[in-house]
Amino acid sequence: MRNKKNEIYYNAMLAPGMVLLFIFSIVPMFGIIIAFQNFKPALGIFGSSFNGLDNFRLILNFPDVHQVFFNTIYIAVLKIILGLIVPIIFALLLNEVTVGWFKRTVQTVCYLPNFLSWVILAVMFSNIFSYNGFVNEIIAFFGGERIIFMASNQYFRSIIIGTDVWKGFGYGAIVYLAAITNIDLALYESADIDGAGRFKKMWYITMPGIKSTIILLGTLALGNVLNAGFEQIFTMYNPMVYSSVDIIDTYVYRMGLEKTRYSMATAVGLLKSVISFVLIVVSYKLADKFANYKIF
Repeated sequence: MRNKKNEIYYNAMLAPGMVLLFIFSIVPMFGIIIAFQNFKPALGIFGSSFNGLDNFRLILNFPDVHQVFFNTIYIAVLKIILGLIVPIIFALLLNEVTVGWFKRTVQTVCYLPNFLSWVILAVMFSNIFSYNGFVNEIIAFFGGERIIFMASNQYFRSIIIGTDVWKGFGYGAIVYLAAITNIDLALYESADIDGAGRFKKMWYITMPGIKSTIILLGTLALGNVLNAGFEQIFTMYNPMVYSSVDIIDTYVYRMGLEKTRYSMATAVGLLKSVISFVLIVVSYKLADKFANYKIF
């Protein structure tokens, strides 16, 4: 009886979130039907005519759609790879710091950017990389020519990836630092007796100790291959760099809300959702196989 009573309380706590999920995530899924229509706002969903898979066929024939999918995968994959490597290196180096106050200060400073909005950071980076910004001032000081970073397809993609990694690496290292604390200290003591240095202890004890965590986070990240960061790119990009950083989410936004091609935008969004769902299922299967991680 006590367990049943506790379950009632837990379900009551869960109910508001489930209601919001139903209203804002489940009910809007009815709008998917627009992807199979020649949707006209004046006629509505029930009055617009069906055209089957014509929107999807038309999408696949658009030359810019292929570039958009390439940009999305390219940016997302690099963000995932660097988003794993940089926090791991940072956690390993921070673990070697023995001065307590310095270690805590570095942790705090590196965590803070994760809690800043991309709206704020977009303005900051736009000023840093502007024609008269800090970076160009350094280039000009050493006799180089100023570069228009924010309008250059050659540099802007790297700025997007680099700033995203900078924003999240400190917060991402928390998981690895937590995993490091679970390593048996007797292993380090044995290594000290054998005369192992810091690097060898890091390589032969710390890295194997967090191997399962790395595999787990790496496999789960596969589900985000088509999520390249809408908020970041939307607040930083401009028409001059569409060819290098325009991703699926920004493309859907422009096509749906700016060009009012609702059916096309819904079709692209649905295609992305289906692929993302498949990738998420695959990532959980891999996480179960290599890291013994299960949700259900």
